[in-house]
Amino acid sequence: MRPSPAHPALPWLAALGVMLMWASSFLVIRVAGHDFSPGAMALLRVGSAAIALLPLLLLGRVRRPRSGRLWAAVIGWGIAWFAVYLVVLNAAELFLDPATAAMLVNLAPLIVAVASGLLLGEGFSVRLLAGVLVAFSGIVLITVGASTGDLSGLGVVLGLVAALLYAGSVLAQKLLLIHVDSTSMTVIGVLSGALACLPFAPDLMAEVGAAPVSTVLGVVYLGVFPTALAFLLWGYALTHTGAGLLSSSSLLVPAFTVVLAWLLLGEVPPPLAAAGGVLCLAGAAFAVAPAVVAALRPRQQADYADPTCSDPAACTEARPGEDPAHVPCA
Repeated sequence: MRPSPAHPALPWLAALGVMLMWASSFLVIRVAGHDFSPGAMALLRVGSAAIALLPLLLLGRVRRPRSGRLWAAVIGWGIAWFAVYLVVLNAAELFLDPATAAMLVNLAPLIVAVASGLLLGEGFSVRLLAGVLVAFSGIVLITVGASTGDLSGLGVVLGLVAALLYAGSVLAQKLLLIHVDSTSMTVIGVLSGALACLPFAPDLMAEVGAAPVSTVLGVVYLGVFPTALAFLLWGYALTHTGAGLLSSSSLLVPAFTVVLAWLLLGEVPPPLAAAGGVLCLAGAAFAVAPAVVAALRPRQQADYADPTCSDPAACTEARPGEDPAHVPCA
């Protein structure tokens, strides 16, 4: 049974913070990619995250997994998420413009929405799938409007691999959170990813001296905020919500990225990109709004009956943070 948060709105506030930090990371990666190779950037980023999380380890906030199999699973998850995914994503952006890379990576929420229904028993919500598709169409518009048109077959393959790693890591984390608390899983995962990136240390040592201080600080920011803090919040939110539902909220990231680039870098979005941002916001809102409303009204009976339930009166209430369309029959 999914645990209840201290306040039903907290998982969604955590998710909003995560989306804003992840959106900001695309702006930093765009700049840092000129000075760091994919592996060196990944090591500096995840190494900074590991240092930021060390106080949690020293204060005894990290609990050991109960078995060798759990240890192996969490370490494997950390290497996949915080080492392989970051290196592949950084490499993809060497061959693709940021808009195209973001579109390919954001196939992941659609994959998670389908896979969580098939594999995790979260069910299928027409509203969720429709919202994801609408938001993804917005991402396509952003890509068409902001892309330079410079496509590479290798870049596309790397982007698709990054999306699969993203989706697989989210699904694996959801399963492991049944046995390991989110803080411990994040800390162990980040440390594992940092160790896995150590072979890139010679590249980092060679490149960090030549890189501008502002770029180095930007990559450190990626480690402390969009990695360490964001993944602590993400793990907390995933503990209290469905994987498909929470992942659909990440479709807000491209729209937030467009807005942040406009506000911070003075990059006025092209009309198609602006329209795509509106579709992203509308689709994501359509997908998650019922769950947010249900979370804020945890004691009331869900207003949306499960379409798979033959007797609506026999359906149970939605838990805080759960999509009412996924409420199982009693």
